[in-house]
Amino acid sequence: MPSFPRPGSVTVCEINRDLITADNLSDDRAKDTYGKVLGMVFAPVPFQSDELASSSPDRQESEQRGREEGEGLFSTLHGIISHSIKPLLHPDHVHLLPEVDLQGVSWHQHKHIVAFISGSTQVIVRDYEDSEGKDACILTSDSQRDVKVLEWRPNGGRSLSVGCKGGICIWAPSYPGNSASVRSGAASFLGALSRGPGTRWTLVDFLRSQNGEQITALSWSPDGRYLASASYESSSFTIWDVAQGLGTPIRRGFGGITILKWSPTGDYFFAAKFDGTFYLWETNTWTSEPWSSTSGFVTGATWDPEGRMILLAFAGSLTLGSIHFASKPPSLDAHLLPVDLPDVVSLTGSQGIEKIAWDASGERLAVSYKGGDDIYKGLIAIYDARRTPLISLSLIGFIRGPGDNPKPLAFSFHDKFKQGPLLSVCWSSGFCCTYPLIFRSHLLP
Repeated sequence: MPSFPRPGSVTVCEINRDLITADNLSDDRAKDTYGKVLGMVFAPVPFQSDELASSSPDRQESEQRGREEGEGLFSTLHGIISHSIKPLLHPDHVHLLPEVDLQGVSWHQHKHIVAFISGSTQVIVRDYEDSEGKDACILTSDSQRDVKVLEWRPNGGRSLSVGCKGGICIWAPSYPGNSASVRSGAASFLGALSRGPGTRWTLVDFLRSQNGEQITALSWSPDGRYLASASYESSSFTIWDVAQGLGTPIRRGFGGITILKWSPTGDYFFAAKFDGTFYLWETNTWTSEPWSSTSGFVTGATWDPEGRMILLAFAGSLTLGSIHFASKPPSLDAHLLPVDLPDVVSLTGSQGIEKIAWDASGERLAVSYKGGDDIYKGLIAIYDARRTPLISLSLIGFIRGPGDNPKPLAFSFHDKFKQGPLLSVCWSSGFCCTYPLIFRSHLLP
C-alpha cells in the first residue's frame, strides 16, 4: 500500500519505499532516520511566503477564472500530438502563469547548496556545507524585481541566474581576498552585496531582456556556456553567450513561451508555448520540429538522464506524455506515448497534474496535482520509475509539508547527490524542506 501521511504530520524522508513522518517539524527525527545514513541533516529553511501575504480574494478569483478559461478547451491526452501548427489557445497569459511549473528552487550541481525564490524581490541561498553560515543568505538588489525562475550554472563555480522583470541577474560568491568580478562593460550599479551571515554574494551581471520583458523561463546548456531565456510575453527565446553578455533571439510560431529545457547531453532543446504548440530542437544546426497539443499547453517538462526522452505534463490532463527519439542526434524523428499515473485519480480525486520533477537517476518521479479530496489536497505523490525501455510508474506514497494546509509552490531534485534522490520543496506555509529518498540497500545500516 502507498505510504499516506496522516493529517497533522510532516514527512521526513523515504526509507526503502516507506515515507517516514514525524509529529512536528524538527531535526530530531531526521537525525534518527536518514541522518545516520548520510551523516548530515538538511534542516528546513524558513521564509516569508508571498503566497501568504498576497492571497487576496480578488487575486484568487482572478487565478481561478484564468484556470477555468483554459481548462474548458482541454481534452484527454489521447491524440494530443499532431505535426500541424495552428494556434489552439489564446489565454490571458498572466492568469495562466500559475499553472506553469516555474523553476522556483534549484540545487547546485556539485555542492550541497540550494537556492529558492523567497519573495517577489528575494532569493535565499542555503549552503549546507558552510559550517559557519548555518543561517541562509538573502540575495536582493534593485535590479531584481518580480522574480519568477532561477537556475545554477553548470560547471560555472557557484554562479546563479535569476530571471526577473527586465532581465536576468547573475550572482557569484565573494570571499575574503577574492571578490567576484563584474563582467567588463556591465553597468556600474552592479556589485550589490547580499544580506546575511556566511558567504557574501555579488551581483556580477545583468542581462537585459528585449523590451524589458519579464523573464519566466531559464535553462543552461550542460557545459554552462550558454543560457536560454524566455518570457510569457514573447513568442521568441534568447540564447545568451554569458561570458560576452550577448543574446541571440530565436523566433518560432505563436504564443508566449512557458517552458525551456536543455537536454542533459546538450544535443536537444525543448520549448513550449501557451498556444499549445511546442518545439523539439537539435542544437547542432538549430533546426526544429513543431508539435501541437489538443490537451492544453505544456505545464511541466523533464528530461531523462540520457536525454533520449522527455516527460511532459499538460494542463487539464491526468496522464503524462513521454516523447522518445527514434534514433541518435541530430535526428528529430520522435514519437509520443501516454504515461499513466497509477492511483492518482482513484485515490486523490485530483483534477489534473500541476508540477512534475524527475530525479537524475531516473528512479523517482515527484508529482503535484490540482484539487483533490480534502485529506489529499496539497500533497506530493512520489513514484518509483522504471525505463525498460518504456516508462512505467508505481506509487510509493505522498509527502506532506509543514504548517496549516500547505501546498507545494515549487520543487526540484538535486541532480548529482550521490546517495540517491534528494527532493527540495518550497511550501506555501513558508518553509523550504528537503527530503532524502533512500532506497538502495547498501546505503542502509
